[in-house]
Amino acid sequence: MNLKEIASNVRVNIINQTADAQSGHPGGSLSGVEILTLLQFEVMNIPSYDDPDRDRFVLSKGHASPLLYGVLEQKGVLTKEDLKTFRKINTHLQGHPDMNKVTGVDMTAGSLGLGICAAVGMALAGKLDKKDYRVYSLLGDGEIQEGTVWEAFMSAAHYDLDNLCVIIDNNGLQIDGKVSDVMSPYPIKEKMEAFGFNAVEVDGHSFEELRAAFENAKNTKGRPTAIIAHTVKGKGVSFMENNASWHGSAPNEEQRIQAIKEIMEGSNE
Repeated sequence: MNLKEIASNVRVNIINQTADAQSGHPGGSLSGVEILTLLQFEVMNIPSYDDPDRDRFVLSKGHASPLLYGVLEQKGVLTKEDLKTFRKINTHLQGHPDMNKVTGVDMTAGSLGLGICAAVGMALAGKLDKKDYRVYSLLGDGEIQEGTVWEAFMSAAHYDLDNLCVIIDNNGLQIDGKVSDVMSPYPIKEKMEAFGFNAVEVDGHSFEELRAAFENAKNTKGRPTAIIAHTVKGKGVSFMENNASWHGSAPNEEQRIQAIKEIMEGSNE
């Protein structure tokens, strides 16, 4: 399969998980599909998920767990049957990923702003241990309203963590509406640069632009990189796109069928 086909399968996985559970966060999971698909299938060095020298990924926007689980299913770490247990009682696929219960989850994520803190710690540990692994962390644009995020960014630049790459899923929406209305984080690129980052803006649904940005990050020395990925919340499903109400709402059966139909039709374009 090529990356586009994998991305479509991941989107279907996201829809099925949230529909089966009648719970979860489809909007912000769908917006990050190309980002995590490219990372896990091409960019990151992961000989195995228990290799101590593997690259690390931290889903700081932990409520987008259907995205991570959906990708791990495509990698063969999870099964379709596993995905059906999402958010069910006694499942290992909790609403926020748990590193102690799911292979491929490098950090337990929950409260927004804490994942990036852990990612900075991982990157600093790699530097101190003279390891070559890289650390990637995906944040939401609403998440960067948290003050602890900027403390982490400041630390990353202070310690010259060029082995850290932050990706901001800039879909412009959060549970309460537009991020610019709730608490504007803009201009994000200029703020990241002011905090000592190499900052790049891309179309977050373009594998080509993302690939170039990740290569830019690998080639940047002496400072961390931030990729501001402009995305569409609910990408691939017409009635979910750019609609904040789908931040944390699950599709019913009729909506599931329509969403999957649109995703599969889009994969053939």
